[in-house]
Amino acid sequence: MTTSTGLLIADLVGVAVFAASGASAAVAKRLDLFGVAFVGFVAALGGGIFRDLAIGEVPPLAFGDWRYAATAAITAGAVFWLHPQLARLRTTVLLLDAAGLALFTVTGTLKALDAQVPAVGACVIGMLSGIGGGLGRDLLTGEIPVVLRREIYAVAALAGAVVVAVLQRLGQAGPAPIAAAAVLIFVVRVVALRRRWAVPVATLRPPRTQDPGPDPR
Repeated sequence: MTTSTGLLIADLVGVAVFAASGASAAVAKRLDLFGVAFVGFVAALGGGIFRDLAIGEVPPLAFGDWRYAATAAITAGAVFWLHPQLARLRTTVLLLDAAGLALFTVTGTLKALDAQVPAVGACVIGMLSGIGGGLGRDLLTGEIPVVLRREIYAVAALAGAVVVAVLQRLGQAGPAPIAAAAVLIFVVRVVALRRRWAVPVATLRPPRTQDPGPDPR
């Protein structure tokens, strides 16, 4: 299997899992069929569109290759019709989202490196590729985006992107090491959810009230 074929397969798998994540979130919000398909499409392809525009690949693969849109639409439709059989919908959404985060971060970083983007920029593009779909999904379903909350989400993607860049620099960017980087992102995200790991947030002090002084009476 060539590198380009492996990237295509990983990309389409990422599209499918993010489409399922977006469609599951839309089903949970009781959107209609079009709404479920649209949210699934945005969740699946939003990060990839940003990645392709950032590296100068125009038109983005989401528009230039029918397999991407078809994968997103078919997956979202399947989730719409089969959602009664999906037990514990929230858990399913979170697991699919973690898988999509891992796959899109890895493929986004590799594509940026292949486009001769410097390592730091490639890591940023890889992270944004991973979080872009989830960001669009949360905004469309009326949720505070996961990336803006305390959860370990963008941090996990950035750590995985750095691992991919280091492997590439060491000449170890074969299928097994890259798959290990994707597994690392997935495991960190899932463990962070289960153990409630969080990024620190600023502590706001309550405003001080002025002393009203002695009662004039």
